[in-house]
Amino acid sequence: MEESNEKVYKNRMLILINVVLLTFMATLDSSIVNVALPQMSHILLVSSESIAWVVTIYLLVVVGTILIFGRLGDIVGKTRIFLYGVLVFTAGSLLCGISNSFLQLIISRAIQGLGAAAAMGTNQGIITEVFPVHERGKALGISGTSVALGSMAGPPLGGLIIHSFAWEYIFLINVPIGIIVYALGIRTLPKAGKATGEKFDVKGAVLFCISIASLFLSLILGKSYGYGNPVIVAGVLVFLVSFPLFLFLENRTKVPLLPLSLFKNSLFSISILCAFLSFVAISSSTIILPFYLQDTLKYSPAFTGIILMVSPVVLAVVAPVSGHLSDKIGSEILTFLGLIFTGIGLGLMSTLTETSDLGYLIAYLAIMSVGNGLFQSPNNSLTMSTAPKNMLGICGSVNALIRNLGMISGVSFAVVILYSRMSHKIGYNVTNYIVGRDDIFIYGMKWVYIIAALICAVGALLTALRLYNRKIKK
Repeated sequence: MEESNEKVYKNRMLILINVVLLTFMATLDSSIVNVALPQMSHILLVSSESIAWVVTIYLLVVVGTILIFGRLGDIVGKTRIFLYGVLVFTAGSLLCGISNSFLQLIISRAIQGLGAAAAMGTNQGIITEVFPVHERGKALGISGTSVALGSMAGPPLGGLIIHSFAWEYIFLINVPIGIIVYALGIRTLPKAGKATGEKFDVKGAVLFCISIASLFLSLILGKSYGYGNPVIVAGVLVFLVSFPLFLFLENRTKVPLLPLSLFKNSLFSISILCAFLSFVAISSSTIILPFYLQDTLKYSPAFTGIILMVSPVVLAVVAPVSGHLSDKIGSEILTFLGLIFTGIGLGLMSTLTETSDLGYLIAYLAIMSVGNGLFQSPNNSLTMSTAPKNMLGICGSVNALIRNLGMISGVSFAVVILYSRMSHKIGYNVTNYIVGRDDIFIYGMKWVYIIAALICAVGALLTALRLYNRKIKK
């Protein structure tokens, strides 16, 4: 442990609050801008498709670097990397808030993403070190709930902020919180010890970054330039070469960036896959819904924020109950029910039209959020419970990686499906909301929700098989 004394254990609740608060804010920032995207698109004079990069670049940087920071935390100290992450995240938030151009905002979001990755790549490792075994599960459950809550609370909070202030304050709100977290962290977090002297897997880190960047840039840019474009094809080929090479290298490296031995445990692998599918489905909804509420139904950003508040409120009620129930009846059945409810909610959302009653929308959101609340905490506990004791910190980084990978995949998937279906419906390439043709957007949105519901169905099937196999073994 980086510091093993009674003071650390006495401060563990303060440490948990500190770590969870930054985790919440970092996750919040993956979705808080969603409700502001239509307004930002108009102010910064860019298309709806382009403005989605404000979300995508943040998630792309987090996904590409979170394993790197997790491994660096093991080498030079988790507390040190966490606190550096807080500083960079806070500085990036300030730069976002004072940006006066689209390019400046994108660069600032990338900086913010670096800080978020450093903090999220080490937070579960810090919790694991500070909390004794009999309290660790509950602490990790709280951390997991803060992640789910942060991803759901972003849009409504963003709506309220841009109604009362300007969109820049969506980022500036992080600055005082970041300062508080850093000051509290200096006083309470375990002191970082000497570096271990272990070698860092530079080759693995470079290959991982290249594979992630080439895959998602190809997927996202392919919509604008065509998937047959030579540059896009080249990007896909780079991924098809670099990712298998990364896996080959990791399997033969003494201290790899990503220990592939973790995935030999089928329970861990299924839990990780189901978490990925869940975040893909939920993120695809959070990026689409603000445009439906503001552009189609013509609601203000503030009222949009109030409507979207349904999700975090339901989640805040259901998640603790779900965590408690998982100790009583087991986590597998709850993850299964969670994905079923989430899929039903997403399927119902696909029936919405430009004249749908607001009450139906709220009911569908509530069903989807109940499912998310039932799923997240039990699945997070399942994932961490399968990890060997000497790999708890690494498992935390992998868990965070998969979560953010699901988010960026969901956003990318939603944008690609939405505009490809809109283009198909109207007969020419579409990269923006078409004023006066709400029916075109509804058509594209319907397909996004249908496919998201099917993704949840796949996850539910996997959890059902997991539950069945566990019962057979007993």
